[in-house]
Amino acid sequence: MYFDSFQAALSMDGHGTYVWVAYAITLAVLAWIVIAPRRRARNTLTQLADEARRQEGAAAKAKGEEVNT
Repeated sequence: MYFDSFQAALSMDGHGTYVWVAYAITLAVLAWIVIAPRRRARNTLTQLADEARRQEGAAAKAKGEEVNT
């Protein structure tokens, strides 16, 4: 193994802070790339479903039908 101990692997001869921060930022960005579109799609679908319910309610009201909400 390249490092003698776990502590040596973490410190990486004084460069460990920069390396591990770079890894953390990279993982955060990759997670955001995966999570953000899913959240956006879920929010869009929710908004579309709400709009469809409103339109169905308005159409039923225009016909004089009872609206169940």
